Amino acid sequence: MDKRSLVSISQLTKDEILQLISDAAFFEAHPNQHLLDGKVIATLFFEPSTRTRLSFETAVNRLGGRVIGFSDAATTSSSKGETLKDTIKMVSNYVDLIIMRHYLEGAALYATEVSPVPIINAGDGANQHPSQTMLDLFSIYKTQGRLDNLNITLVGDLKYGRTVHSLIMAMYHFNPTFNFIACDELKMPVEYKIFCDQHGIKYTESRDFGPEIINNTDILYMTRVQRERFTDLDEYERVKNIYTLRNAMLADSRPNLRILHPLPRVGEINPDVDDNPKAYYFNQAQNGLYARQAIICKVLGIDLTQLKNSAK
Repeated sequence: MDKRSLVSISQLTKDEILQLISDAAFFEAHPNQHLLDGKVIATLFFEPSTRTRLSFETAVNRLGGRVIGFSDAATTSSSKGETLKDTIKMVSNYVDLIIMRHYLEGAALYATEVSPVPIINAGDGANQHPSQTMLDLFSIYKTQGRLDNLNITLVGDLKYGRTVHSLIMAMYHFNPTFNFIACDELKMPVEYKIFCDQHGIKYTESRDFGPEIINNTDILYMTRVQRERFTDLDEYERVKNIYTLRNAMLADSRPNLRILHPLPRVGEINPDVDDNPKAYYFNQAQNGLYARQAIICKVLGIDLTQLKNSAK
């Protein structure tokens, strides 16, 4: 694997995570730079995306680079039977970096094995979504003033939710306590509970999404039940609306509570929550631009030290 590539959040040390948060904060204050002049970045999205693709493409444009790629694999030669290997090998001839989303777990790691240019994983099936995790960490840090010793409640699709899987792996550096709230069909996979056990991460597991959980939470992370991950649509219909957050449920929650969601939402957050100052999911999406600017610079080996010092 190209050492510059970012496939899994587990590749990043605690110091690298904190550095990326610092860099994201710099880009929030100074978003328009010319750090990618002359560079071409490919965005290859074999699976639908709005926020991730647009924020990555905006990040490249804000940094002065150019973007090529596709947002619908049906318009590419993969629809004719071209292999992922051939697509990656071909595109890598034209660009300095590939940002890729794919529906198969492990696709991003495989791409790094055949590509001469670095790869950023923009989501591979139910596996990893490291750039989402970095914007989540940046959002948590901004709203809480710290990452250490937080009580984080994850609600909904914990089986297929790659954002919560990545978040668990990143937060082990910071002594969190997790509450896993899901129905039996969408429980946190055993491998992530083993990860918690191995790294001394405290967690509880429950089907109940009641006030005793909400009122003792710092970060409430809601997730969508993902229809596209189900082969049995009857099962999807049974579980899709089990958990819905409503504004009245937040009446006695902590003042510092913030509600995150990777979006898009369907029915898991009622619109009456949107005007509550504890709702942070739209700000969270905006933070994705700055976090992804920081990631792109890291992967391309662009040192921001001099730029940040000159901005002081």
